[in-house]
Amino acid sequence: MTAETDTGSVSPATAEPYRVLARKYRPKDFETLIGQDALVRTLTNAIETGRVAQAFMLTGVRGVGKTTTARIIAKALNCIGPDGSGGATARPCGVCDNCVAIAADRHVDVMEMDAASRTGVEGIRELIDSVPYRPVQARFKVYILDEVHMLSTAAFNALLKTLEEPPEHVKFIFATTEIRKVPVTVLSRCQRFDLRRVALDVLGAHFKSIADQEKTGIEDDALAMIARAADGSVRDGLSILDQAIALSNGTVTGEQVRDMLGLADRSTIFDLFEATMKGAAADALDIARSLYNAGADPVVVVQDLLDICYWVTRARLTPELVEAASTPELERSRGGAMAKSLSMPSLTRCWQMLLKGLGEVQAAPNPIQALEMLLIRLTHAADLSPPGDLVAKLKDGGGTVSTGGSAAPAAPAATGVSASRTADNTIAFPQQAPSEPETPREAKPDPMPESFEAMVALVEKYREGRLQTHLVHDVHPVAFEPGRIDLRPTSRAPRDLCTRLAGLLERWTGSRWVVTVSKEPGRPTLGEQRAADDLSRLDSAAEDPLVKSVLDAFPGARIKSVSKPAAEDSNDINNDSDGTAMPDADGMEEGQNT
Repeated sequence: MTAETDTGSVSPATAEPYRVLARKYRPKDFETLIGQDALVRTLTNAIETGRVAQAFMLTGVRGVGKTTTARIIAKALNCIGPDGSGGATARPCGVCDNCVAIAADRHVDVMEMDAASRTGVEGIRELIDSVPYRPVQARFKVYILDEVHMLSTAAFNALLKTLEEPPEHVKFIFATTEIRKVPVTVLSRCQRFDLRRVALDVLGAHFKSIADQEKTGIEDDALAMIARAADGSVRDGLSILDQAIALSNGTVTGEQVRDMLGLADRSTIFDLFEATMKGAAADALDIARSLYNAGADPVVVVQDLLDICYWVTRARLTPELVEAASTPELERSRGGAMAKSLSMPSLTRCWQMLLKGLGEVQAAPNPIQALEMLLIRLTHAADLSPPGDLVAKLKDGGGTVSTGGSAAPAAPAATGVSASRTADNTIAFPQQAPSEPETPREAKPDPMPESFEAMVALVEKYREGRLQTHLVHDVHPVAFEPGRIDLRPTSRAPRDLCTRLAGLLERWTGSRWVVTVSKEPGRPTLGEQRAADDLSRLDSAAEDPLVKSVLDAFPGARIKSVSKPAAEDSNDINNDSDGTAMPDADGMEEGQNT
């Protein structure tokens, strides 16, 4: 089959296969690489002055041109010019054999390897084995490793020596989206370039140029939405533009892109934000429901609200941003008015609530319900006064404080101030006559403890439980007198025990205390003393004739504990001369357990 020359149509057999825009309009040189001015300037100067590093590390988010830049560097180093006599240049001709072969990804001396599919050390060994051999056709052998962070630790280690001292005819170019996963030993051997996200205005102009080359009309609103959805990635934006052109019938409209991406109308989002910040809950809910019925994703709606809140905040801080040439008309007119009327506390509060609500909408089983509940919270918070105003009015003892809610909070009873709710949902505080300030009464200090045990009891009185535990179980008393304590702490005691104890005693007693650490053995700890006393009472009780008879009558019985007898009721308990508890008429001894 042949082409029909009279009509200019092409037969299916000779028609070229369709190429997506991201491949069709891939930059071929540094001049067509957009959004990376610093990288282009550095590499251009390096190539023109012959100061080309042996290895490059290109990092950045997806679709900003890492692999494209690597191929441009390979062409710049190996270009021989249209006549075949040129040298390395920052402006490759694109028509010589080397440039054409590299652009078609079939040059024998430019090897591009996907590190994500060859993560092991075997692939790196094959690469290293081919490094010593000189290039077959080109000036330099160029190894391009994409997604290099996927290499294993052994593969990185195998590459280190070759990467540090490669032959003069070898250049390495690495590309990665996860620079933190690349070992520092590899980074230190490379010249690193961080490719930035492309700005919105640059993306919009680039997409407009491509649409013109494709002979497709596109509205400014559609361009802005595609540029925002691309999020700084040229490839992502071209994929969206490709889809939008296929969807359109000659002209890409904002409504088509909005429906395709599940976005909400920008002006409607401004209406929603304005209604929310005014506290009009019913209007906000109606707008949100209409957006949802029109196909807008609740998550995207919250993200758009965050975007508007951020822009209005910036416009309030830098008013000149509103009149900038790059500011869209909708942001200039409506956003500028909001920036003048909304306060910084309300904007920052709105930002925090939206940011928290975004996670709730993403995790909710019914996103529209989560969105509506978020809007309800925002509308109620819009009525609240800034915390600084509330504090100032309460300190002044008068004025009205807006609560923003429907329920009247209970007034604190301890303040002695009565409050009443007015018709506009505010709380009115009556003016109070200034009163004489009360003189605080001096707290009476505790008496000085006369013994170590009394000091521990004082610590217990003030509920210093942890300190009391250390004093009972982890401290050996060496010497004690009012105002001075010598003790030997065990290894379990905290290092700041002496300092803390001295400070607390000075606060409680009103006198200065000196607590020092001694090397003397000192007395047993209070815990050890109490344990010894308990053991002594057990031994004494075991010698009592009545207890012996009970133990003999019940083989296997043992004395569990002994407590001092209570002397309040002399009819039930009789104490002998040595203080031993005697059994009552029923033969039971109070305080002794078997």
